[in-house]
Amino acid sequence: CHPLPWTGTPSTVPGCSKPSPQLRRRAATPWARGLLAVVAGLGLLYAVLRVPVRLRDGLAAVTVFLSTLTPKFYFALTVTSSFISGLIFVFEWWHFRKYGTSFIEQVSVSHLRPLIGGAENSPPAPAAFSAGENETSRQNMPECKVWRNPLNLFRGAEYSRYMWVTGKEPLTYYDMNLSAQDHQTFFTCDTDALRPSDTVMQKAWRERNPQARIKAAYQALELNNDCATAYVLLAEEEATTIVDAEKYFKQALKAGEIIYRKSQNCHSQSPQHEAQLRRDTNVLVYVKRRLAMCARKLGRIREAVKMMRDLMKEFPLLSMLNIHENLLEALLELQAYADVQAVLAKYDDISLPKSAAICYTAALLKARAVSERFSPETASKRGLSTAEINAVEAIHRAVEFNPHVPKYLLEMKSLVLPPEHILKRGDSEAVAYAFFHLQHWKRIEGALNLLHCTWEGTFRMIPYPLEKGHLFYPYPSCTETADRELLPTFHEVSVYPQKELPFFIHFTAGLCSFSAMLALLTHQFPELMVVFAKAVLRVLWPVSAPSVLASS
Repeated sequence: CHPLPWTGTPSTVPGCSKPSPQLRRRAATPWARGLLAVVAGLGLLYAVLRVPVRLRDGLAAVTVFLSTLTPKFYFALTVTSSFISGLIFVFEWWHFRKYGTSFIEQVSVSHLRPLIGGAENSPPAPAAFSAGENETSRQNMPECKVWRNPLNLFRGAEYSRYMWVTGKEPLTYYDMNLSAQDHQTFFTCDTDALRPSDTVMQKAWRERNPQARIKAAYQALELNNDCATAYVLLAEEEATTIVDAEKYFKQALKAGEIIYRKSQNCHSQSPQHEAQLRRDTNVLVYVKRRLAMCARKLGRIREAVKMMRDLMKEFPLLSMLNIHENLLEALLELQAYADVQAVLAKYDDISLPKSAAICYTAALLKARAVSERFSPETASKRGLSTAEINAVEAIHRAVEFNPHVPKYLLEMKSLVLPPEHILKRGDSEAVAYAFFHLQHWKRIEGALNLLHCTWEGTFRMIPYPLEKGHLFYPYPSCTETADRELLPTFHEVSVYPQKELPFFIHFTAGLCSFSAMLALLTHQFPELMVVFAKAVLRVLWPVSAPSVLASS
C-alpha cells in the first residue's frame, strides 16, 4: 500500500493489507507525548499549590510540639547528645592513635563514595604495556628494608633480664621471627644433613620455644662436642651474664676455627663444599664480632677495637654486616676522635648506604669543634662562623636522614631496649642509635645545646618531606607501619611527618563540648533556656512561629 499524498497515512484501497502495529505506534507517539506533558504539568501545578500549604501546616505542628516541651526534656536531650558525641570522639581519637586514620573518613571513602558515584571518577587501571614503567619507577623509589641491628643485645644476658625485672616483653614476635630467619640463613647449609649435630641445630633454629632451642643445642653437643652453632645458641639465649656469654663464644670460636680450616681445604671440590665454606665463614665472623662486643661491654675497649679492626681486615667483603658501626661506637668511648674521623672518611661516602650512626657521628665531630663556645645570643648578633655553619649543616643533614633521633638525644622521649632489627630512617633506628650514643653526645660539652638550637630548622628546608627531599630521597611513608611491628607495644612510636588531627575529631570534640555546655545551662537556668529555645524557633520559622507561640 502507498500513502495518500495529502494525508501521509496508508490508503484503504481494497486488496491492501492492514497497517502493521509498528506503524500504529509511530502514529500514536506524538499524541502520547502530548498527553504525558499535560499530565505532568497538572501534577506540577498541584504540587506548587499544595506543598506550601502542607509545609506550613507541618511547621506549625512542629512549633506547637516544641513550645510545649519542658526544660527537663531539653536537659535530657542535651545530655544525651553530649554523651553520644563524647563516645564518638573517644573512639575516633583511639582509632587515630592506633591506626593513624579517622574511622569515619575511612568508612566514607571505602563504602559511601562508591554509592555516591566516586568510583566513576577513579583513574583507570594501567594497561599491560605500562608494567615495565611501573617496575622501573618502583625500583627507583627508596624501599623500606629491615636491617639487622649491628649493636643488638644478647637475649639471655640483656633482653631476658629486662623482662624478669619489668615484666614487659622487649622483643616483638615479628622481630624474633626475622632473627630466626637470619639464623637459618647464616648458620645452615645444604650439607647439614650429612652431620647429625648440624641436623639437630637446623631444627633448633626453627623452634619458637627458647627452652626447646636450648635443649636441642645440648643434644647437638652430645653428638659433636665441636658444634660451633650450638655454643652460639647457648651464648645468646642461655647465658644470663655477659661473662657467661663470652665463655660460650670462646668455645664456639675454638670449634669454628677448626671447622673453617677444614672447609678451606676442600671448598673447591663441589658446590656443596662451597656452600659449607660460606656457612662456616658466617659462623666465624659472627662469633668474633660477638666476642668483640662482649669485650666492649666488659670494659676492655681497646681489645674490642683491635678485634673489630682485625675482623674487618680479614673479611673485607662482609661490609654489609656494618661492623664499622660497632667500631665507631667503641672509638667514641675511647674518645679517639681522629680515628673516628678516619673511619667516617672511608664509610661516609656517597656511593655507600647511610645510617643514623654515620650521619649523626659526622655531625657530632663537627659540633665538637664549636659547641663549647657556641651561644645562640652571640650567634644572632655577629652571625655564624664557617665552622659553625658546617656544624649546623651537618646536623641538618643528620636530621633529614632520621628526624626521630633528636627527641631521644634531647631526652624529650623515653628510650626502650633497641630491637634486634631496625628500619633505616625509622624510629627503630633512632632508638638503637640513641641507646648507645647518647652518652657520647653528653660527654662533649655544648653538643646537645647546639643540637637543641638547630635541629628544628631542618624542617623549613623540606616542608613536604614525603614528596621531595633535600640531601636524601623523600622520606619513606612506610616507616610507621614497620616500626610498629619492630618496637614493643608499650613504646609510643615516633611518627614523621606529624599527622594533623582529622576533621571529625575536631567536629565531635566541638559537638560534645557545645552539647555539654547547653546541658549545663539548661540545668542551671531552665526558664531562660526555654525562652532561648522559643527565640530560636522564631528565627527558624518566622511565618508560623509567632502566631502559634502566641496562641499557646
